[in-house]
Amino acid sequence: MSGFLPQKSRKEILKKKQKISIVVPLYNERESLLPLHDEISSVCQSHRWDYEIIYVDDGSTDGSFEILEKLYRQNPRRVRVVQFRRNFGKAEALSSGFRMAKGEFVVTLDADLQDDPKEIPKLIGKLQEGFDLVSGWKVHRKDPLSKRLPSKLFNRVTAWLSGIPLHDFNCGLKVYRIEVAKTLQIYGELHRYIPVLAHWYGFRVTEMPVHHRPRKFGKSKYGFSRFLRGGLDLVTVLFFGKYTKRPLHLFGSLGLLFTLLGGGITAYLIVLRITRTIFLSNRPLLFFGIVLLILGIQFISIGLLGEMIARSRPTEPQEVIRKTLGE
Repeated sequence: MSGFLPQKSRKEILKKKQKISIVVPLYNERESLLPLHDEISSVCQSHRWDYEIIYVDDGSTDGSFEILEKLYRQNPRRVRVVQFRRNFGKAEALSSGFRMAKGEFVVTLDADLQDDPKEIPKLIGKLQEGFDLVSGWKVHRKDPLSKRLPSKLFNRVTAWLSGIPLHDFNCGLKVYRIEVAKTLQIYGELHRYIPVLAHWYGFRVTEMPVHHRPRKFGKSKYGFSRFLRGGLDLVTVLFFGKYTKRPLHLFGSLGLLFTLLGGGITAYLIVLRITRTIFLSNRPLLFFGIVLLILGIQFISIGLLGEMIARSRPTEPQEVIRKTLGE
């Protein structure tokens, strides 16, 4: 589970020549952009980092892109801007930023000023302990109760199902080694499960408490529907993380269970028919047993087809290789 790079001292990680890429996805955050840029620049300059800030405008309609154009013209060496044709979602924005990142370390934070850029050095420093991804943990979250309670439930369910003991999977403030950012493939609502995806790729993941601030401008872009979409994506993450290389273990197990139950019911009814001469045509249990047998055979067949597909797609070397020595 250790990362691609050897451990480094804190001094080496934060040295002047270290390249840092800061990815900021945004959607209708015009009022926040200038103060956020000033804060990020101040932190990076105070630590004498070689840095770049990548703003990904996810189809904003409030004039956010005009502010980004201004920031780019002021400092084209440090600022890079991507504008989407329409709103595609945070996962696509992060994915685009990851593809553009050139730094050895990648920092992500939201554009609403609730993530504090002053926490970035602390998270980067945590990497010297050998971690590949450090996720922020909003211990004292400055959001209304209507957001905190569902989020707490989401985090507990995700931790239980994934087996990763984190408290805050969806915190926007994270620091990655570049290998993590380039390896992850995120889409839909999968940005909520980045620590889970990274963990299953073999990267070492941890979290640190971070300062969280109340929203100053605008309003949250996420409604109740995100929890439904997030739940469906959790099923996707769990399936592809555990069974994408061995689908028969999932579908075959379910098929075997249904087959045994259906076979047992059918056998029981056959014994009744022979020993007690009971007619079965009016027994709903007979039809239930037959349905279970059919479902069992179908699940096993799906599992076998999945195995054939999985074996026809060889594992990409970059997905499993940590490093190589020699040729």
